[in-house]
Amino acid sequence: MKHLGRLFLGLTAVLLLAACGQSGTTGQAPTAPAAAGAGPTAAAAPAGSGGTLKLGYSTWVGYGPLFIARDRQFYEQNGVKVELSKIEDPKLRFAALAAGQLDGLVSTLDALSLYYKPDLQIQAVLALDTSSGGDGIVAKKDIKSVADLKGRTVAYNPGSVSDFYLNYVLQQAGLTIDDVQGVSMKQDDAGAALVAGKVDAAVTWEPWLTKAKQAPDGQILTDSSKTPGLIVDVLIFRKDVIQSRKADVQAVIKSWMQACDYYKTNKDDAIAIMAKGVGGFLENPKDFADTLTGAQYYDAAGNQQYFVGQQAPVFKTAQFAIDLWAKQGKVDKSLKAADIIDNTLISK
Repeated sequence: MKHLGRLFLGLTAVLLLAACGQSGTTGQAPTAPAAAGAGPTAAAAPAGSGGTLKLGYSTWVGYGPLFIARDRQFYEQNGVKVELSKIEDPKLRFAALAAGQLDGLVSTLDALSLYYKPDLQIQAVLALDTSSGGDGIVAKKDIKSVADLKGRTVAYNPGSVSDFYLNYVLQQAGLTIDDVQGVSMKQDDAGAALVAGKVDAAVTWEPWLTKAKQAPDGQILTDSSKTPGLIVDVLIFRKDVIQSRKADVQAVIKSWMQACDYYKTNKDDAIAIMAKGVGGFLENPKDFADTLTGAQYYDAAGNQQYFVGQQAPVFKTAQFAIDLWAKQGKVDKSLKAADIIDNTLISK
């Protein structure tokens, strides 16, 4: 589905309410130790407008510091209340944002550009992490290169980062999405389908990258370590939330920076917190740590390099995504990277 219409929002409203109600959690945070120095972060702001900021997320190692900030009380210390709600499918996550069930969410830059609409004006305010091997394409062993995917069945999740990544690597190989036989599946199902021999290739992530590599007729054809800076997760809010609750948004940014610093100096505890918070297949701290090798967090310094400034790399990445979707007729050609990026809330 290329666009989220009003009918879709209406049909999914009950589901979204249930998902948010079941998954949202702030928990009883333990007593926090002294926070590590956060370096240059969002400008200090007094407690915001009150009320809880509801953020949607999915099971991904890159979102772990959100839970450090929660369980080590950085949100509370910075004067903001945050509720984290797990909604795996990006279509449902953005629908929840449009329906007002969420104030913000975490997702990839390409997804942000895809779901931006005149009636859903949303912007990234912070870079969270970049995939450096955590996403990839797994395939049968007789497929030797991306070019060999021509005419083969490829499972991927339309409208997700997998869709974007597949389009990019196909383009680099001189192909388009029309050159493969696409099979619509969520990332985990896609990986499982490849391992079971039901498709020729699949766009997926861990643990299915490892499982496919271990399968008798499976391999990792390519992964995101070969496309640095392409798949980047960002913190996204509706523009009305940014405008009306600027101090609260800045407090979330500051809390993320503190959480990244806490991870650097307290790795064992940080990984235990993140594994429990993110949950799913990452609930075991060892599995979380192993998967983290495929991602890199953007801390204060990382955001200064990637996200801050008029010529920041984030604009180039975002514009590439917009141009790719525009060629497929999925976004308006008039959309620009500056429309979906607000990098003014992080101090220099």
